[in-house]
Amino acid sequence: MFNTLVYILLLLVVIYFALSVLYLLVLAVWGKLFYRTPVQRTAAEVPSQRIAVLVPAYREDGIIMATARNLLQVNYPADLFDVYIIADSFQPQTLQSLRTLPLHVIEVKFDKSTKTRALNEAFSRIHEQYDIALVCDADNMLAPDCLQLISRAFDAGAQAVQARRVAKNMDSAFAVLDACSEAINNNIFRKGTYAMGLSSAVIGSGMAFRFGLLKEVMGSLSAVGGFDKVLQLNIVQRGIRIHYLENALVFDEKVGSKQAFQQQRKRWVSSQFIYLKQFLVPGLLQLFKGNLNYFNLAVVNNLILPRVFLLAILPMLSLIAYLLQPQLLYVALGVWLLYLLALTIALPKAYFNKQLLQSLLQLPRAAGAMFGNLFNMKGANNRFIHTAHTQTEINNPIFHEHGS
Repeated sequence: MFNTLVYILLLLVVIYFALSVLYLLVLAVWGKLFYRTPVQRTAAEVPSQRIAVLVPAYREDGIIMATARNLLQVNYPADLFDVYIIADSFQPQTLQSLRTLPLHVIEVKFDKSTKTRALNEAFSRIHEQYDIALVCDADNMLAPDCLQLISRAFDAGAQAVQARRVAKNMDSAFAVLDACSEAINNNIFRKGTYAMGLSSAVIGSGMAFRFGLLKEVMGSLSAVGGFDKVLQLNIVQRGIRIHYLENALVFDEKVGSKQAFQQQRKRWVSSQFIYLKQFLVPGLLQLFKGNLNYFNLAVVNNLILPRVFLLAILPMLSLIAYLLQPQLLYVALGVWLLYLLALTIALPKAYFNKQLLQSLLQLPRAAGAMFGNLFNMKGANNRFIHTAHTQTEINNPIFHEHGS
């Protein structure tokens, strides 16, 4: 009786991980084979979309000037875009320096700072008319043609777009691991799902929406951690598909240490578990209504454990199967190998280099940091966890030509 119970429990666990891995593998392959970008890098007609670039920034005095200069130098008609720095708790000298640039500074200060509050305050103060709102983080820098590509996607009828976020820096082992993690997630949860005809997931920055649409949706949000997860559900619930632009590059600073990695992932993991609980029932209801986009983003994406967890758990599952139920060993091993295959397919070939091999030595520390977060997540989704940034230029050899 006991052995039967153990077998059933272990079998259910293996089935869960097998389905998770199958989902990741199918999307990785689908993205590689069938993704077609909505717009190409070709000569186009003169842009007509007016764009507001919104940059919520909290205590980012060290990098904001470099960010602002990059945003102002993009290859887009100057009369068709404006940059708004939403400056929360900045030093007076930083604000003074920002005001010497041809951009808008919106000073804000909150008892409890969040990106949601910053954006909503900005919307309440912006009175100019825009077609598109592009949300960037304070550390983000844009490739020169990014706004052109986004504009052309909206010309073609898009109402929501996620650009491709890539590493701004790869100067440490943890930065490389962070860059690879984002590249894999891009290829699975954005490129793969979009190639299947579903809505791309957003990622918190480098995301563009019809200005009025974003203003309306943001006004209904109060999320602290993972606000982008709630935002995307509000968008797809309206029947709007989020497009993925792989060739529109947004450079994002990657964490440089285990401590920063752990803090960042604490917020992400906490929001994943909380939003799975919050949106499980609504997701199932939307599935019955035929809204597969909502179900995929609200339920399926949140049911799958973070990639580092899977890397650590799947070999342990094989060992447990060997010790307790040897008949499941080969199934568990097969799931593990298929997962490694999915990661290999999803990671762009440019990332396979000596630097990656050296960085893989830090994977055990990264996994340890992630598992440590499980015992220290209380309240993580209810408070603003700030990740400090220091990078003032693009230093990524893989995308060097696009950042110059």
